Amino acid sequence: MEAYRCILTKREVRTFLPQEVPQETILQILEAGRWSGSSRNRQPWHFVVVRDRQRLRQLAQFGRFARHVADAAFAVAVVVEAERDAFDAGRCAQNMMLAAWALGIGSCPTVMHSEAQAKEFLGIPPSRKLAIVLAFGYPAKKRKSLAERAVYRVLLGKGRKPLAEIVSWERFGATKFEVQ
Repeated sequence: MEAYRCILTKREVRTFLPQEVPQETILQILEAGRWSGSSRNRQPWHFVVVRDRQRLRQLAQFGRFARHVADAAFAVAVVVEAERDAFDAGRCAQNMMLAAWALGIGSCPTVMHSEAQAKEFLGIPPSRKLAIVLAFGYPAKKRKSLAERAVYRVLLGKGRKPLAEIVSWERFGATKFEVQ
């Protein structure tokens, strides 16, 4: 799938089919995360992959809005070295979610509100930060085709603020693009 189309059509998926994702597909998704850009190319991340159904259910208990993790085919905890690495963790997470979408796999990020307990459960050292947990699986709901959704969102402007509302030119609040 073309990158721009993938970005425009990607949506969060919180209900998954009870179907395993092949190991090679999981590895492709992890590679997409590994190849993310990072500040000074530090690559401050580590991924903890959870596939066991019982462990997914337990992991879901550490986030207030993490019920979807319990039904995912697998989850990836993105662990970073320090709080300062949160931006790079976000870049990494988005790469994995977009790669998954292009492969027909849905995903949804979630915060583990009980971070200390989640870190202990996952065996994450206290010195590390659990940035985010990503749930992955085949979408359970039949959705409109990518082309239909792209037309709906782009041409009809549904679901997103217009660019004119969120873009300034040269300085905040300047609404007109003037070519000099």
